[in-house]
Amino acid sequence: IVYMGWTEEREQDSLQDRMYTPKFLALRGSSLYKFIAPPVTTWDWTRAEKTFSVYEIMCKILKDSDLLDRRKHCFGVQSESGEDLYFSVELECDLTLWEKAFQTATFLEVERIQCKTYACVLESHLMGLTIDFGMGFVCFDAATKAVLWRYKFSQLKGSSDDGKSKIKFLFQNPDTKQIEAKELEFSNLFAVLHCIHSFFAAKVACLDPLYVGSQAATSAVATTSGTGKSKYTT
Repeated sequence: IVYMGWTEEREQDSLQDRMYTPKFLALRGSSLYKFIAPPVTTWDWTRAEKTFSVYEIMCKILKDSDLLDRRKHCFGVQSESGEDLYFSVELECDLTLWEKAFQTATFLEVERIQCKTYACVLESHLMGLTIDFGMGFVCFDAATKAVLWRYKFSQLKGSSDDGKSKIKFLFQNPDTKQIEAKELEFSNLFAVLHCIHSFFAAKVACLDPLYVGSQAATSAVATTSGTGKSKYTT
């Protein structure tokens, strides 16, 4: 468990203006849990209001210009389905605590799984796209497993999506230096986009030996820490 703590979620009520509801968030293993009340028993963890894979969601600390009302210290979470969640915490230090905890949870999970494969469609053919922490992007035929193309993370020079299902990748050919466009269609667009972002963030973090060392320590402490506190990071 990397984080446990109370927040308030901004919700839309049909009878009145925006309102906030207390929610208890926890980052445990591969998941972000959203509870109405804190988990006390092992069984409680299976009864979360919602559960998200940390590497398939996006978290954004909101600047003053992004705030929707007078409340400060807010952050947004976009789920793998594209749903936008809006949370508020009481203090700026709570916001900093959450941001670091989310980064840690994502880094540790990407480091653990190393790769993730998503089904996709290319010109009416069923394909697979593997996002591999060591190799980069690998696209293969789902039936024959034959590799169509592969690129390193450093070769991705840009990307765009239609907000529905299609992603266009712009890769640089290492030999010709030309930009090669590859367009794939996914049934779970936002999950794929967020996963790619998580892998890139972990790659960048690996360039900082101090960060990697601190995450290794975090992982070691997390395996020996209890869960008695209502809000903590390890």
